[in-house]
Amino acid sequence: METNRIIGQYTSHNKGPLVFVTAGVHGNEPSGVQALEAVFKTLHTEKPMIKGTFVGILANTAALQQGVRFIDEDLNRTWTEDNINNNSTDTSEKREMFQLIDLLESLCNKDFTKYYFMDCHTTSSDSLPYLSVQDVGDNLKWAQHFPLHIIKGFSDIVEGTIDGYFSKKHITGFTLEAGQHDSDQSKIYHEGMIWLLLENACHLNVKEFNTIPASIENTVTCIDTQRTFKIIHRYGLKSEDSFKMQPDFENFQPIYKGQHLATLNDFEVYSIWDAFIFMPLYQAKGNDGFFVIENI
Repeated sequence: METNRIIGQYTSHNKGPLVFVTAGVHGNEPSGVQALEAVFKTLHTEKPMIKGTFVGILANTAALQQGVRFIDEDLNRTWTEDNINNNSTDTSEKREMFQLIDLLESLCNKDFTKYYFMDCHTTSSDSLPYLSVQDVGDNLKWAQHFPLHIIKGFSDIVEGTIDGYFSKKHITGFTLEAGQHDSDQSKIYHEGMIWLLLENACHLNVKEFNTIPASIENTVTCIDTQRTFKIIHRYGLKSEDSFKMQPDFENFQPIYKGQHLATLNDFEVYSIWDAFIFMPLYQAKGNDGFFVIENI
């Protein structure tokens, strides 16, 4: 087992599920790693009883060390059948992927009652936290236990995502996008969701703690009512494209037909939708200019 990827591990040796949380799939998104470190510190201090086993995992170790999104390619696009079946290891991210697969297979080779995952991310634009859910198995039903907006369909239209791979392996879970990369609030939402995950999956009782983590209340109250959205359009980019998003767009912001959204290769891009903007690109690296979503 590759232990240098394991941020922490906790169990009370009671029968139950395996819950693993991955963080740092993109090396410029450290808040999930920081949140996991804080959670494990509290767990080992409080020593609560849980069912099953909880593991925190570093994903893109090389990119995290350099503080960049990726070294050669996006690790959240490498998990394709072709790459896996052909044992492709020609990039740093593909090598990281196979190391992660080996680690996860060694963890899953135990007598657990169920398997859950959460993949931690942040965004280049300001955003409320939300859950990105591939609508297969019981992922959507599971996500509805948590107090955040839900986005359906990202892994259905974007090939090679890590949560798409886990879902194909019949592991229940979702991606958590906790907010903007550099926001202090992102770590709070990551931490709060990890605690809520342990409450729901492992029967953790945080009321027995000497001090209940404030991140839980912050996460529970960050939106008034959970809403579910689906992606209706992806504005994809090529590596040679010059793309600039118009300033100040935020996730879930309404957009209207005829509204100036971006500039691509000196041509202005206008909305043909009355809908909502999702994941507008405000960083140098990325192959998704923006997405368009509608409330369902």
